[in-house]
Amino acid sequence: MQEFVRKLIHLILGVLVAAMVHIAGQAAATAILAGGLLIGIVLVDLLLRGHNIPLFSFLVGHLDRNDRLPGRGALTFAVSVLAVVVLFPVTISVPAIVTLAVLDSVTTIAGLRFGTHRIYNGKSWEGTLSGIAVTAIVLLPLLTPAGAAAVAVLAGIIELISPVDDNLVIPVAVAVLLAFVPAFLSFAA
Repeated sequence: MQEFVRKLIHLILGVLVAAMVHIAGQAAATAILAGGLLIGIVLVDLLLRGHNIPLFSFLVGHLDRNDRLPGRGALTFAVSVLAVVVLFPVTISVPAIVTLAVLDSVTTIAGLRFGTHRIYNGKSWEGTLSGIAVTAIVLLPLLTPAGAAAVAVLAGIIELISPVDDNLVIPVAVAVLLAFVPAFLSFAA
């Protein structure tokens, strides 16, 4: 249940961040995300020093995985999202953020609920294929059909096999793919 709630929050916040980037534009989104990341780092530092921060301590205590660094998933998410917003235009960064939010959430939720055939690192065919399919569908308003499929498959493979935190790798890899194959962006405005 805890992992389901974590991934649901990951999905909702990721889509909201992508919408904010789309609406606010690159410069404003960069400032907002950098400010949010700075606040997050300060809050994590306070937690590590033993301070109790109302709401934040509760959320980390109830939703965070048991990790040496509290809020590590949220911090890696924020770092990678900020990186793609700074380095790529909105037409590339928005699909990259949406991909991270949707694929990472759906693969885990579907894998927990329906996963019976394990393929690698405890992950299942059912979770991986569900994540790829849902992500491709969600990306259709932003990318060409070929682009949506290519991005979803790339992200699904990364999520499955990456030895590095997928929060860091997926958005950057998607952004690089879209930058190198601009024909995938023909529906993006």
